[in-house]
Amino acid sequence: MDFLQALFLGLLQGLTEFLPISSSAHLILVPAFFDWVDQGVAFDLAVHVGTLLAVVLYFRADVFSIARDGLISISRRRVVGQGALALYLVIGTIPAGLAGLALLDIIDNELRAVEIIFATTLFFGLLLGVADWMPKRQRSLDSLNWKDALLVGIAQAIALVPGTSRSGITITAGLFLGMSRETASRFSFLLAIPITALASAVKLLEVATADIAVDWSAFLVGGVTSFIIAITAIHFFLKWLNKVGMWPYVVYRVILAGVIYAVLM
Repeated sequence: MDFLQALFLGLLQGLTEFLPISSSAHLILVPAFFDWVDQGVAFDLAVHVGTLLAVVLYFRADVFSIARDGLISISRRRVVGQGALALYLVIGTIPAGLAGLALLDIIDNELRAVEIIFATTLFFGLLLGVADWMPKRQRSLDSLNWKDALLVGIAQAIALVPGTSRSGITITAGLFLGMSRETASRFSFLLAIPITALASAVKLLEVATADIAVDWSAFLVGGVTSFIIAITAIHFFLKWLNKVGMWPYVVYRVILAGVIYAVLM
């Protein structure tokens, strides 16, 4: 990989990871558009670590208090502070973790087709629009229960299919469950931490066991760029959430599906 390719893909990952437009689809489609060689597992690890550090840093106060209260709740065998939310994040991570382990080869080898990305980009984009259009979205994080966490977790597992968008489908599920935009987005971002950590660990193991050569310059450029752009994307997404809602992303996904159909199919 050259410098500009690493920079562009790092920027793309950082921008799309937490917006409801699917980072996996963009990382597959862009090399196809420009006829680039696949960036490889080591580079994927770099940009995933970058986005993981971004979300942890941005929500550092929440992450600290949730982890602390979760550990205290376990030791005291009763819910303390945000201990319940810690449990819900664990519950929400289990479906995607199990699906990822069971279906990793299928996801990597059979579900990266342009036709699948076209369908998921369009369908789940429109579904996000329907969910955002529905009234009576007022639930806060304090109102969540284990069933909500499980349903959002199942939605997150579906996001393993490229083009679906992890943040998009988890926010969609949250909105359908009556959560406010802020609650659905915040829970989605917090839920990104454990699953991204697991994905990074799997990729690290793959790099280590397969003795894959690492282009450290591309690794550094991609990781740092994805970190900077991701933390910026999270900030502005949450800042503009009530002003613009989800429809700009819905429109973007419909246009992207049209471009995919016209150019790559």
